[in-house]
Amino acid sequence: MIKVGDKVSVLDEPIRGKVVSVMKNEITIESEDGFDMIFLLHELVKEQSENLIIPSYEEVSKNILEKEIFKKKPKRRLVKPKEREVPVMEVDLHIHKLVRSTKGMANHDIITLQLDTAKRQLDFAISKRIPKVVFIHGVGQGVLKEELNYLFDRYDNIRISDADYKKYGLGAMEVYIVQNPK
Repeated sequence: MIKVGDKVSVLDEPIRGKVVSVMKNEITIESEDGFDMIFLLHELVKEQSENLIIPSYEEVSKNILEKEIFKKKPKRRLVKPKEREVPVMEVDLHIHKLVRSTKGMANHDIITLQLDTAKRQLDFAISKRIPKVVFIHGVGQGVLKEELNYLFDRYDNIRISDADYKKYGLGAMEVYIVQNPK
């Protein structure tokens, strides 16, 4: 029960004060600003004793952050539709994948066929706007790899790098085709 001299707070209002008079359901308080105000009994809440320790905003926010339920979960990287696992175009330039038999072919003929195939497939990828092509050249002595580098250097708007080592080992290169050159 609220009586004269009690400290009260007004519900739904940032008003606090001291009870000056009590008449049935009407209670007059002197606000902290020095104004007398009249409220109904159900609009007021009696404040607890003076010994009540009210934590500061900093203490409350620190405690909330320490609680596990409020800890931020690590953000998952959003995958844009274009970045999803698009099957990569692979071109295997091993000669046994290109022809049934190398009988009667000289080394020059073999490397020429492999380079022509690489050029044709790269032109196809550019025309179809395929962003990545992996050329599998094999390890060998590195002749085909060097010739491919020379061929790809003649193209604008492409970037060359080694392909995924886990998947292809050292015998492949990845060509990234820049779609919108500036």
